[in-house]
Amino acid sequence: MEEVRTTRTEYLKKKDQIQLAEQGRDLLKQKRDALLIEFMSLIDETLSLSEKLERAVLEAQYAIVVANAVDGAVTVKSVSMATKGEVMIEMSRTKIMGVPVPEISKEKSPLRSLLERGYSITGVSSRIDEAAEKFEKAIDLIVEAAVAEVRLRRLGEEIQKTNRRVNALEQVLVPNLREQLIYIRMALEERAREDLFRLKKVKASIERKKAAFL
Repeated sequence: MEEVRTTRTEYLKKKDQIQLAEQGRDLLKQKRDALLIEFMSLIDETLSLSEKLERAVLEAQYAIVVANAVDGAVTVKSVSMATKGEVMIEMSRTKIMGVPVPEISKEKSPLRSLLERGYSITGVSSRIDEAAEKFEKAIDLIVEAAVAEVRLRRLGEEIQKTNRRVNALEQVLVPNLREQLIYIRMALEERAREDLFRLKKVKASIERKKAAFL
């Protein structure tokens, strides 16, 4: 135990520190519990998006295999070169239960019409159109899933950090303060007993001296 002053003032100070630490612990527990509720909700959302993305990717892969097999790999590659594009996104920040998390929004949806894909409508089969559409849907879901996963990870990190602080208060700081409080109280009680013993000796001595003069 670290050295502490065994005074009444220090005793009251330790009591205040314990009360403040316990209040902080309780507030952190409330924050952790609220974050856990939000975390569980985000888990459901992330799993749902992950499943949708998996299905979308499988459908897109199947569609491109069919297009390659029927229309030919050269034709599919030629069309893919003509329909290249970018997915533009904007990054910002928002807060979930006071925790800053990234916010990603698409400037323009990856989903495009036939006229927007850049290749000749009449020169392309419906199989290639279908493959393009399914890959666009997969890309759209990739962005949504990425946002959900980043939020989930950020909340998970905050929950771990909050839990470590709760444990530090609950298992280290508060027990140490209580131990110091007990030590100070015992020292004060011992000092009070010694003072009482000395007072009794002084009183007895005074009474003996009074008796000697009578």
